[in-house]
Amino acid sequence: MATPLLPNSRTETDGSAVIRVLSYNIRSMRDDTHALARVVTACAPDLVLIQEAPRFFRWRKKLARLAAAAGQVVLTGGATAAGPAILCSLRATVERTEDVLLPLTPGLHRRGLATAVVRFGGARVGVISCHLSLQRDERYAQGGLLLDHLAGLGTEHAVAGGDLNERPDGRTFRRLAAGLQDCRAAAPWGGEFTSTPAEPHQRIDAIFATKGIEVLGCGVPVDQPGVSRADLTAATDHLPVLAALRLPAA
Repeated sequence: MATPLLPNSRTETDGSAVIRVLSYNIRSMRDDTHALARVVTACAPDLVLIQEAPRFFRWRKKLARLAAAAGQVVLTGGATAAGPAILCSLRATVERTEDVLLPLTPGLHRRGLATAVVRFGGARVGVISCHLSLQRDERYAQGGLLLDHLAGLGTEHAVAGGDLNERPDGRTFRRLAAGLQDCRAAAPWGGEFTSTPAEPHQRIDAIFATKGIEVLGCGVPVDQPGVSRADLTAATDHLPVLAALRLPAA
């Protein structure tokens, strides 16, 4: 049976908004960038939470090309956030952005957060894209810092997503899910596993939302118009996570 479609983005008469949020590890755009752009475009997101954005030579131009090819604009992040980035559609009104570098553990990869506050209609939401450590203890500490920065955005409602490098039974994943909604668990939709595209067997990528946000569906966008298995396999080494969320009016 084909996966049903998620609701389209829209703004309601009361000022609330339905938005689509996509989280995607793009492996520094080292794979098929045309397939990558097709997947993002077909998902019709209002926000794209990227991990492993290009960080070196001409990284801004590479990220801008992806955004343009997918009908998005670059909001923040990239090398300045050590990899996480945020793209958005022209539907978003941007209040502010900030790239945050997390404490560096000697010998390990530098990690960071791409953060923003945006509005859709009368709804205001904080946003964070993250890519947590491969090392267990550092990852747990970064999970706590993510929660701190999410609270520090000063918005009643917020969304965070990214590559957690951990399954739902891990202590960092559970730490995040204790204070936030794990969108996939709240409203399962589409596929579950995000790694690897050729043989999906684990969920290590996720989107979280604060309690006041209504989750309408969340999962890997399989069997969706414009999203082919071939493109999902060719685009990068992760599968994307797509969520439809209803944001209350501010």
